[in-house]
Amino acid sequence: MEFPSRLIENAVNDFARLPGVGKKTALRFVLFLLRNDEAVSRSFSESVLKLRTEIRFCSVCHNISDQDICSICSDKTRDESLLCVVQDIRDVMAIENTGLYRGRYHILGGIISPMEGIGPDDLSIDSLTEKIASGKIKEIILALSATMEGETTCFFIHKKLNSFPVQLTTIARGISVGDDLEYADEITLGRSIQQRVPYKNNIGSI
Repeated sequence: MEFPSRLIENAVNDFARLPGVGKKTALRFVLFLLRNDEAVSRSFSESVLKLRTEIRFCSVCHNISDQDICSICSDKTRDESLLCVVQDIRDVMAIENTGLYRGRYHILGGIISPMEGIGPDDLSIDSLTEKIASGKIKEIILALSATMEGETTCFFIHKKLNSFPVQLTTIARGISVGDDLEYADEITLGRSIQQRVPYKNNIGSI
């Protein structure tokens, strides 16, 4: 694809770095900005810059937040004895959209994946253990994707927390094996949370 301007080419190449965005889509984005007022481009660039410079991570659950403690962790009406362990922020958003869960979260920041060089030390498992050691948590819901990596992570957490007097459950598998939570519809995901079952090692069944 040839461009009439190096500035356009550079902008297209930058937009094309986004997941799922090809050169043609990137070009549409660039032309949209050129057709509109300069204020639109300025607002867009300022939003992206603030996103990178001002965003915070909740000191309690590791959720993305505007404050040191996110709105979920600071909500006194939520059940602090119920903790849902998820892979990342997208899973929190998916579960919250169901409107059926009123506990709190712990975001691991990924799942164990030797193929990608991600091990237990790369995840926020130690801080999870510290939360359980406080004695306030009565139940942990393992809401990880039904993949080999997800099940491996669940099993590792199960072994790590085996000595603590806490109930360990996993979401009911209304979620198809191999699917990511972010792609599940809200009704299925909500029912999976409500109909959670005691955790057991299912690695050998995948």
